[in-house]
Amino acid sequence: MNTESKVGIFVIACLAILGITLYYVGNEQWGRRLTPYRTYLRYAGGIGPGSEVLFGGIAVGRVNAVRAWEKDPTRIEILLDVKDGTPLNDKSVAGLGAVSLMASPVISITTGAHDARRLRPGDAIASQETVSIDDMTRKLSGIADNAADLMTQVRSELKNIAGQAQIVLTNLNEATGPANRKQIAEILQRVNALVTQQSPKLDQITDQVLLAARDADSTLKTIGPLVNHADQAVGNVNATIDQLREPIRQELGQLNATIEQAKSLIEAVHAQVRANDPTIREALENLRVATENLDQLSDQVKQRPWSLVRIRQPKDRKVPR
Repeated sequence: MNTESKVGIFVIACLAILGITLYYVGNEQWGRRLTPYRTYLRYAGGIGPGSEVLFGGIAVGRVNAVRAWEKDPTRIEILLDVKDGTPLNDKSVAGLGAVSLMASPVISITTGAHDARRLRPGDAIASQETVSIDDMTRKLSGIADNAADLMTQVRSELKNIAGQAQIVLTNLNEATGPANRKQIAEILQRVNALVTQQSPKLDQITDQVLLAARDADSTLKTIGPLVNHADQAVGNVNATIDQLREPIRQELGQLNATIEQAKSLIEAVHAQVRANDPTIREALENLRVATENLDQLSDQVKQRPWSLVRIRQPKDRKVPR
């Protein structure tokens, strides 16, 4: 073999070794380390082949295919290729997501639970629907309509409340009107008159209390020398109490009976007063009407004194021409 043949064989062997190496490396990188899964959504939201797959916010794979599901046309079948070793489990949930507002949509998978069963290659990942922009628009429109109805209802309620408030203010003005103020002023005048009438009696009672206090002071001074003979006095008092104990008990029993009779009498008086309360009120009302009639009669007599003598009013004199 010449040199050229040896070089050709060497080049072919190198190319074969390179091809085998690339095959095994590619198979290791893109075949053995990627695990297929699938999930189903009713709204894909722009997901397509090559879209990123996130697991707990970490990029773990890509979307392989997006197509309508043959068994249920209302759902979209999404095929995923995820890195081998990604701990997908029964509690993991797939849904539409986005890293930012301007980024392309991605498939976001939750981490699930630690004790949940791990998914096998080819298993379906549980999914959760995401509110689409159209659904959000419809909900916002419904909220706007409800808000308009609510505002209309609130306006009507405010009108009713304003009307009721006006009624309350009117009643308050009537309650604090001139007639009620006049009655309150009359009551205060009567109270002032009563205080003025009772002031001398109160002064007299105060003077009597002061005199009693002075007498008590003088009595205490007089009793002072008798304190030295307290033992003898106490003995005499004990003897006297022993003699008077039984009569005092009898007197106390009679006093108790008298108090009970007085209580019953007072209750009867109260009952009689309550029973005659309407009659008393009617008599007071008649007295008030009679007083008003007398006032009117007095005014009429002052204005027309001739009415006490004449029955008819004299005719007006004619003005001379």
